[in-house]
Amino acid sequence: MGMGKRDWMPVPVLAALCVAMMFAPTAERVVSDGGETVRARVVSVDDSKLVYTGLVRYGTQYLEAEVVSGPAAGTKVRAENELRAQMDLDKVFAPGDVAVLSVPAGEVRAGDTLVARDHWRLGWEVAVFAVFAALLVAFAGWTGLKALFSFVFSCVAVWKLLVPLCLNGWSALWTSFAVVAALTAVIMYLVAGATRKGAAAFLGATTGVAASLALARLFASLMHVNGATMPFSQALVYTGYPGLDLADIFCGGAVLAASGAVMDLAMDVSAGVSEVARHSPGLGRRELFMSGLRIGRAVVGTMTTTLLLAYSGGYLTLLMVFAAQGTSPVDFINSTLVSAEFVKTMVGSFGLVLVAPASALAAAYLHDNG
Repeated sequence: MGMGKRDWMPVPVLAALCVAMMFAPTAERVVSDGGETVRARVVSVDDSKLVYTGLVRYGTQYLEAEVVSGPAAGTKVRAENELRAQMDLDKVFAPGDVAVLSVPAGEVRAGDTLVARDHWRLGWEVAVFAVFAALLVAFAGWTGLKALFSFVFSCVAVWKLLVPLCLNGWSALWTSFAVVAALTAVIMYLVAGATRKGAAAFLGATTGVAASLALARLFASLMHVNGATMPFSQALVYTGYPGLDLADIFCGGAVLAASGAVMDLAMDVSAGVSEVARHSPGLGRRELFMSGLRIGRAVVGTMTTTLLLAYSGGYLTLLMVFAAQGTSPVDFINSTLVSAEFVKTMVGSFGLVLVAPASALAAAYLHDNG
């Protein structure tokens, strides 16, 4: 069966939207990111000026490198890599590594001393994504290709819409909800098309996201989670955005984090009811609704555990610190850091529990032929 216009038309439209968003204005830059950069292969390193204190190092690592990108490719340069005894931010280079070097003057000359910014990882990232894309398309065909477009669209929407709007003072909670609602509409339409199945999944997912929004604000307020537990939150404030509401950003992040699982469950329930209605066209709304509820019950148990494990993986080292210090479960569960993760887990879990009956109800009404 060939593809109809409805099947392929969303793809170029989505691609055009992505291109348009890439040219959209972003938030005002308040600090410089270091200017021009080049890639260079490290030839040799000098660690004689590094000071070792326990497990951390500080001081300056000196590099001899050869530029491998841009008009200056082949130029031999020196570079300095400053270590500040911060294991999460410091990087150490070895001969053969490809480094990203900052070029303050904008032009590279032989013998210049540049600043080593980081390892070059983009090549591997592109390769891994290309393998993933190939496997997805090989398995799911045209649907997999549309899923790739929705993936790219989601990344661009978050980076070019959600982030700049939040930096410009828009409410992160409501902006996250609006962006997630738009992404839900796009993803459901791409996956299911303009069908009753897609409409039911969209209605159910939007209901779940709306519930997550309300619960995120409620739980964060009740448990006094101020949002400063998020990585780099204080650095963001001190960078030039002192007016940002970190609690609002935390709630918006919780909604954004829960939306993927909510969309997944909504589509599971909607697709299940759609199949039941297709094979048993005589069923009424009540029977279809009960079928959707049974499907939702079977899925929601594993989905809530999935959320718990996903969030737990993000703060595994924190739990290990508590265990190493002999902190009692009562104390570490009551701590601000664990409470913040608890709120995010519960927000997602409540959203999942609520999205199942909402999707089942929407699907039952939309697929009822009576």
